[in-house]
Amino acid sequence: MHCLFRKICFLLINLTGALFMTTASATAQLNMTEQAIIPIAAFTASGEIDKLKISLNQGLDAGLTINEIKSVLVQMYAYAGFPRSLNGLSAFMTILEQRKKSGITDTVGYESKPLPTDRTSLQFGTDNQTKLIGREVKGPLFNFSPEIDTYLKAHLFGDIFERDILSWKQREIATIAALANLNGVNSQLSAHYNISMNNHISISELNEFITIIEKYCGQQIAANAQQVLNTVLETK
Repeated sequence: MHCLFRKICFLLINLTGALFMTTASATAQLNMTEQAIIPIAAFTASGEIDKLKISLNQGLDAGLTINEIKSVLVQMYAYAGFPRSLNGLSAFMTILEQRKKSGITDTVGYESKPLPTDRTSLQFGTDNQTKLIGREVKGPLFNFSPEIDTYLKAHLFGDIFERDILSWKQREIATIAALANLNGVNSQLSAHYNISMNNHISISELNEFITIIEKYCGQQIAANAQQVLNTVLETK
């Protein structure tokens, strides 16, 4: 009888722990710096520089370091092109100079460690892409254009995602924010919602992301982002 009682207690403890973890995951919220990344990435991607400058100031005030914001702006070249990324970096330089003249000292932050020299960007980028997505990426599109497959693996998932200033969770938040504020990329947004959920972003946090997108980018952008998310969740 005593042994049976101990087993019942053990099962109850495990069940309580599981319920707590499920509830915690369901109610997870993005922290201040994660929230601040969203408008920075969104407005860099769309090229709305005046709105970006406001968001850059807000990001620094929220605790993002200079190097973290630079990493977001650099990453945007892979999703919105070099012109938007370069314009974002130029705007950031202007903001930093203005803040310096106003007596504000911003934190430079962590410097990325050098990339590995024993492997190529393509090699560790291939590994990173597989880990992020949860499977090896291949298919007709990449057979049709092996070059784009190489560039994705080497430049995006290698040279960019291998740098450790931002976590993969932060990088995915930046990615879905950029894609949500671009027209005609719903298939990529859908893919990155799935990648986000593979990399410590909960459904609750994705719903919060939609709310933040609506706040900064408007109802139409948010409605599309929500529709894409709903479709992704329906297939889970």
